[in-house]
Amino acid sequence: MVILFSLLFFLQRGRLALCQPLSSAVELGSLYSLRSSLGLRARDWPRRADPCSKWTGVLCRSGRVVSLNLSGLRRTWVARRNPRFAVDGLQNLTNLVSFNASGFLLSGPFPDWFGSRLPLSLAALDLRSAAVSGVIPYSLGRVAGLSVLSLAGNSLTGDIPTTLGGLRRLTQLDLSHNSLTGSIPPALAALANLSHLDLSSNYLAGEIPAALGSLSNLKTLILSNNSLTGSVPPQLGNLSLLVSLDLSFNFLFGSLPESLFSGASGLRSVVLKRNNFSGGLPDSLWSPLPELELLDVSSNNLTGELPNRVPGNANASGGVFNLSNNVYYGSISSGFEILFQRFKFVDLSNNYFEGTVLAGGRSLNASFAMNCFQNVSNQRSTVECEKFYMERGIAYDGAVPPDPASSPSSNRNWRYILAGVLAGLALVSILVSVLVLFLVRRGAHSAEQRGITASVVPSGRVAQEPPSSGVTDKLSAVGDAFTYEQLLQATSEFSPLNLVKHGNSGDIYYGVLEDGASVVVKRINVQNLMREAYVMELNLFAKVSHARLVPFVGHCLEKEDEKLLVYKLMPNGDLSSALYTRSGREEEGLRSLDWIKRLKIAIGMAEALCFLHHECSPPLVHRDVQASSILLDDKYEVRLGSLSEVCAQQGDAQQVFTRMLRSSRPSEQGVSGMADFVVCLPGKYSGFAGATCAYDVYCFGKVLLELVTGKLGISGSDSPAMNDWLDHTLTYISLYEKELVTKIMDPTLVVDEDHLEEVWAMAIVAKCCLDPKPSKRPLARYILKALESPLKVVREESHSNSAQLRTTSSRGSWRNALFVSWRNSSSDLASRKYSTTARSQGSGGDHSFSCRRTSREIFPEPLGLVDEFDE
Repeated sequence: MVILFSLLFFLQRGRLALCQPLSSAVELGSLYSLRSSLGLRARDWPRRADPCSKWTGVLCRSGRVVSLNLSGLRRTWVARRNPRFAVDGLQNLTNLVSFNASGFLLSGPFPDWFGSRLPLSLAALDLRSAAVSGVIPYSLGRVAGLSVLSLAGNSLTGDIPTTLGGLRRLTQLDLSHNSLTGSIPPALAALANLSHLDLSSNYLAGEIPAALGSLSNLKTLILSNNSLTGSVPPQLGNLSLLVSLDLSFNFLFGSLPESLFSGASGLRSVVLKRNNFSGGLPDSLWSPLPELELLDVSSNNLTGELPNRVPGNANASGGVFNLSNNVYYGSISSGFEILFQRFKFVDLSNNYFEGTVLAGGRSLNASFAMNCFQNVSNQRSTVECEKFYMERGIAYDGAVPPDPASSPSSNRNWRYILAGVLAGLALVSILVSVLVLFLVRRGAHSAEQRGITASVVPSGRVAQEPPSSGVTDKLSAVGDAFTYEQLLQATSEFSPLNLVKHGNSGDIYYGVLEDGASVVVKRINVQNLMREAYVMELNLFAKVSHARLVPFVGHCLEKEDEKLLVYKLMPNGDLSSALYTRSGREEEGLRSLDWIKRLKIAIGMAEALCFLHHECSPPLVHRDVQASSILLDDKYEVRLGSLSEVCAQQGDAQQVFTRMLRSSRPSEQGVSGMADFVVCLPGKYSGFAGATCAYDVYCFGKVLLELVTGKLGISGSDSPAMNDWLDHTLTYISLYEKELVTKIMDPTLVVDEDHLEEVWAMAIVAKCCLDPKPSKRPLARYILKALESPLKVVREESHSNSAQLRTTSSRGSWRNALFVSWRNSSSDLASRKYSTTARSQGSGGDHSFSCRRTSREIFPEPLGLVDEFDE
């Protein structure tokens, strides 16, 4: 009874300590300072209320603040326009134990004082996905009480500070998904209490420090997706508590240490794929590992024979055993077949195993393709297998069943077919050349007869003379005309507080008109930009009207050197600011967009591109498709902005002369009047090379990848670092392995099985759009169809092997047009490195970039395809 009363007394005392109001005036002032600098809403932090009991995310003990949780909170509308890393108020919260700002945007670098003046009591610092940039301050190593430090999912650069090795109480260190460079500092080995270390998805180089093997409490070691070199230090075998090891997607080489797995009996996950390891798997891997659930050593240079015994971990009930794309050979013992039955999926493909696979093994969810087995289909040829075994001086027992497709008669038939196809293509090319030459001469003759003159500026330059007064008068009728004073008043004299962002063609300001309508005003300085910038945009709104374009309100053309365009305000901003501003509860507003809204945004953007590419004649190219161009109204419907770059697609001489002829008469199809648009030529003010609809599709693919991965800035960057990230990420997108996409999926997304398949489908569509060859990218109409029926993409394609994809008629469905890049590749599972030339073609940086098949006249659809699309 005495013990019971004592427990009740202490519980009651703790409850009273938590309920006490804030007693420190200094801390109250600090909280109000944070409220102001972060622009938090009065709904979350009400002004005249006790912070300890009424402020969301504030936890007090004995009248002092001990925890701040900003995750899920929202800024005011004005503060969201310009989020800053302004947390000076933290310095005076001397009892603070935990600061969590995960998902709360703190754009910009760490403040100069950060680290050196953080409360010494701070034990947990969580800034995941907070848009922090710059370098990690060395002074952070002075916060000696830290036990949890998570800076994952930001844009941090520079080296990992060696001073972090001084955080002796640290148990969790997560610096993943940043842009950190340099090597892994050996000083981290001083973190004796560390149990979780994640440095994945950075640009770290050099070798893995052997000193990490002294981290006796380490359970998770993730160093994947970097540029690490050298061999795996044998000291890692001393990590006796290790549960998860991931060294994949690096440039590691050499043999795996024999003692690597000898001491970690609780190991559950081992991922070493996409390196250049050689030799055989260490015998310690086959020792008792009862908890092992995932073993993936695929795509290395591992070789040797599997031991002829029953592995010690045969009783493990794991998920994946992947030994594919190595150089293993010999037969598989019955003991190993027992092991395979314990795993849900086994992949031994692309090795040189021989002999037979027992019936029990063939019935598994397993892949034995491209080996030398006698009783399994889709194997290497007998000649290839005999040569492999002969080079190693090993007896080869048994011949591979002949492949009917490789018989002499079949080969002869294929030669005849190939010769006929090549002859037909040559004949078609000659006829097309003659037709183009005829149309060019006929167009030039007609233009001369009608008195139509056209001047083409050399090297793609466009004359910079101001538009004629007649053109200006005509365009001034588009939308409402505002005076300069009206817009000056609406934007508070273009106050910096009203500045939304710096756009490509002008600064964007928030404003309120006299009637109370909220608008945004684009301020175009024609002295710094081409004079045609505002003319092209006004011309677009004069010619077309579509629900997917940003609503145009009016303009002010009074000043010679400054033009103002006015648009309706989109309440949810653009995609780049809306993606990570939604809380977990629907009524709380924005922090992380749920999957339903992400898919809705993708479909809306595809509809916008369909309008520009397929409903306008000639097709229009947006040329600035990125997250910041995708505006969202109050219902998250897409309204495409950044329209000053829109122009008619660049084509061959026939298209140019055709547009010259059309300018004298109304268009007969599509949206009329598009002939007034400037053709996209190299050297225009935008800096793009001759852009085509395929360029828009490529950029849209990056937007889709941004929706899938949640990585900010993908669509707005073409840096070498981002291109390397794309190369890594695309290897996780496969038609045949759904679970791979979970490795790159936004960790904040909560999806069920059906929604996961939709995520998978969007990732596949994104990979199709990012094909390095413009001619293989799908048209916008096929992208729209795929996004509207995402489950059809994966449920009907995932069960088809690559051979079926290559032989399926293109008349069957829109899927065949979408998956043209996969039909022309042997396997999408092989890593496909995008060359620099291919990347520049995708981004418009190479003058050879061209996509001439754009409209139905130039790029006819496969027979039977139009009907299905219009279902």
